[in-house]
Amino acid sequence: MLILDEAQVYRYLTYEALIPAVEQALIRFSNGGITQPVRTILPVPQHHGVFGLMPAIDGDLMGIKLVTFYHDNTSLPTHQAVIQLFRASTGEPLATLDGRLITEMRTAAASAIAARLFTAEKPQTLAILGSGVQARAHLQALRLLRDLREVRVWSRTPSHAHAFARETGAISLPIEEAVRGADIVIGVANVSEPLIFGKYLSERAFVVAIAAVGAAKRELDDEAMQANIIVESCEAALRESGDIIDSGAPIYAELGEILAGKISPPPQDHRVVYKGLGIAAEDLAAARLVYEAAIA
Repeated sequence: MLILDEAQVYRYLTYEALIPAVEQALIRFSNGGITQPVRTILPVPQHHGVFGLMPAIDGDLMGIKLVTFYHDNTSLPTHQAVIQLFRASTGEPLATLDGRLITEMRTAAASAIAARLFTAEKPQTLAILGSGVQARAHLQALRLLRDLREVRVWSRTPSHAHAFARETGAISLPIEEAVRGADIVIGVANVSEPLIFGKYLSERAFVVAIAAVGAAKRELDDEAMQANIIVESCEAALRESGDIIDSGAPIYAELGEILAGKISPPPQDHRVVYKGLGIAAEDLAAARLVYEAAIA
């Protein structure tokens, strides 16, 4: 059985390969080709953490991601994970992969796929709310698919926003100024209460909201949720998204349904919100890429 650490995952995983792999996984998931339950979450209250289990079966491969989120971590990443792969026909364990980088990259890949679907092929103004790992990953993935004429960044910690700006060529701005007039708004700051307000958003803005996962957490207010809502999994969104549960906003479609041509994209004259929660099908697609490259 192979054991692949993060350095090996980094060696074998690229956005150029990952983006089309995640796209096909989303299509197969929405078409019923991937078997996957909604993740199981086990709280670890004594350490202010959570432990998640995310299994999936895709053809000849089975996998499960064991993921932790410890908000108070400072010297360690807040998200850490291990992915175990099995041969579906025999149940044979094939590989254990570090899952932190896979989680980072597959999340950004799915968001970039959505941005390609729901934004015009013209230079875009991007606002990123947050300045950590996911902010950098999303910018890297999005730059592969869209021409960005201006990148704005906001962070609760101004020094972090300034550092991000120096590193990436972005402009550090107050949150309202960052969001106003932006074509694409990406929320990646860890939140439990709304941070993205509809009164600041353009009517035609495309919003990527991945920062609040959980039935009790919000990152968009009700006005921001007056939009065409796109998700990876309707079942997961109706159980894991406080934004959807509390606002009562109807789901327009799964991302895979639109990618497959089963449902037409929503009109571009109205705001689109991609509420990304992350699903095991994406992790399995990424892990497959790494595993197959490692044994080639």
